[in-house]
Amino acid sequence: MKLVMTLLVRDEEDVLREHLEYHLNAGVDHVVAIDHRSQDGSTEILDSYARQGVLTHTREEGTFSQQGEWQTRMSRLAVAEHGADWVVPSDADEFWMARGSSLKEALRSVPSEVGVAGGLLRNFVPQRADDGWFVERLTVRLAGHAPINDPATPFRPVVKVAHRGSPRVVISSGGAHRVFGVGEFPTGWYPLDVLHFPFRSAEQSARKYRKTWTGWESNLRGDLARSRQVADEGRSSAMWDRVALDGADVRDGLAGGSLVTDVRLRDVFRSLRETGAEPATDGGAEFGPDAVGSAVFAEAEVVRLQRWLDDVQRRVAVLDGRP
Repeated sequence: MKLVMTLLVRDEEDVLREHLEYHLNAGVDHVVAIDHRSQDGSTEILDSYARQGVLTHTREEGTFSQQGEWQTRMSRLAVAEHGADWVVPSDADEFWMARGSSLKEALRSVPSEVGVAGGLLRNFVPQRADDGWFVERLTVRLAGHAPINDPATPFRPVVKVAHRGSPRVVISSGGAHRVFGVGEFPTGWYPLDVLHFPFRSAEQSARKYRKTWTGWESNLRGDLARSRQVADEGRSSAMWDRVALDGADVRDGLAGGSLVTDVRLRDVFRSLRETGAEPATDGGAEFGPDAVGSAVFAEAEVVRLQRWLDDVQRRVAVLDGRP
């Protein structure tokens, strides 16, 4: 099996090397990347992996409204030039894990009539003590039964998808959450977890939002619009102050069950540093097949579909000249 990851990068030097090292050691054979206006060290990191022959990248200067077009192009390139049997569209702050097996084993077991394998985003919470390596610091995330359904937050339940390689694949705009042209997608079935680290430090979170405002021309999603408003009011740290937890918050969340400890990524990197081998990622009952996770997955799909239908309706209204 040939497994190719596609990656859209913009100013992610604090997480990019970890992202590439993890996935290349987890079974990804090649990475196809787009460097979108990076001004930090991201371009140099991509260049270093390209020289090793494990990554291909180009640069784009357009806006995020072209994200679906870029993702579609990368997925088709993964098939045409790298022979991908499966493609994993990812962001740099996402770490894909099979639930109790390896990525290739999980995807190899997908029935032939199924073209899409779902991954449930597991959102790790930021903590105010933000010194040191995020892999060692950030080991607490939202529990499966405690999703935040506010559409104006990056912590809402989200479905990500990997797909079979196809020259006809089409990736939806807005983060590769829906894929067309590759076969069935069973609702409520997710063999993959996507460990998500959207906020790694106060400085990184402020930079994250600033770069996103300049990447979109219009139609910012809720959390981006909210952060832009508070920044325009001179409170650039307001979003971090709103979401970052202190030690007491974490202890209360763990005791109350809204938070859970998840050390899978930390343990992978510890094992890679010590032995060069990736450990098993089965984290116990909380990570196994469960009705709660399936329900959250299904709910995320419904919310995503409704948002997609709303966007289609808005676009049709614009084409018809209606307000």
